[in-house]
Amino acid sequence: MVYWQTNNVAWANAATWLIGAGIVVAVLAALAGLTDVFGEPRIRALNDAWWHAGGNVIVVLIELYNWYARYEQGTAAVVPKGLILSLIVVVILIFTGWKGWEMVYRHRVGVADEAATADGLAGTQRRVG
Repeated sequence: MVYWQTNNVAWANAATWLIGAGIVVAVLAALAGLTDVFGEPRIRALNDAWWHAGGNVIVVLIELYNWYARYEQGTAAVVPKGLILSLIVVVILIFTGWKGWEMVYRHRVGVADEAATADGLAGTQRRVG
């Protein structure tokens, strides 16, 4: 948006680098998520997990195209194409973030309940004396 208002090429270049970095981080996050999905049948059974994962895959694909277009076309790919693609990605990320919230706070994915944690610690403590 800053490039759109200022026509300063530095902002377009910075955005290209940031999109690339975001793609790398998204791939790392996907690997972590896949270990959860493949390691826990309860997660695979959740509809929210598949909406979350599928939406994030779509985001990465859109951003790969966005990055490639900016790499090939330079600043010509920023307005309006880059802005529209980024807006679509933000809307999808709001949805997938909501689905991620649903998994953690409603389905307790990745959350250790206090009672289970206390029982687990009690079983591992040794009495001295």
